[in-house]
Amino acid sequence: MSTLRLFYALWPEPDLADTLSTWAAQAQPHSHGRAMRTETLHMTLAFLGSVEKEIAEELIDATPYHRLQPGTVTVDRYGVFARPRILWAGPEQAPDSLQASHDGLWLWLSAFGFAPPTQPFRPHVTLLRNIERNDPPADAPPPVTWRYDRMVLVASESTDGGSRYRVVARSKPQPD
Repeated sequence: MSTLRLFYALWPEPDLADTLSTWAAQAQPHSHGRAMRTETLHMTLAFLGSVEKEIAEELIDATPYHRLQPGTVTVDRYGVFARPRILWAGPEQAPDSLQASHDGLWLWLSAFGFAPPTQPFRPHVTLLRNIERNDPPADAPPPVTWRYDRMVLVASESTDGGSRYRVVARSKPQPD
């Protein structure tokens, strides 16, 4: 049976993606590594992994109707995940509204047979992969506020040049 590799994420508007790309460029002389392409920058809410095509199609159909509570998250620091050698940008702590959206998403996903991860939610945007240092740059650029009101379901497809992300569904914003 065929599968799709899926995740849910907040997807930045182009201006915010450009700003986050600047964060990556600023960190590169310190951390080295490969910068993520601007068009792939995102904040993962739920990584599902390989999903059978039938369940994937159900998620694609249902995603527009799972609405997030609008909120903001302030990206204000660099961080490192040492073992996968990733430099990221994110908040010091998940805002309550984002944590509630994350928890609500996993509760909703449980009806499709998914179990939430055991590790705590650490909202972040991966900026650099294969970094050479385990310490983040000391000085982050000025904080940026990310306003969100919807999420996307993304298929990750392996190619010779790395991963390619394709948005396969979008949630609708909350009605006014």
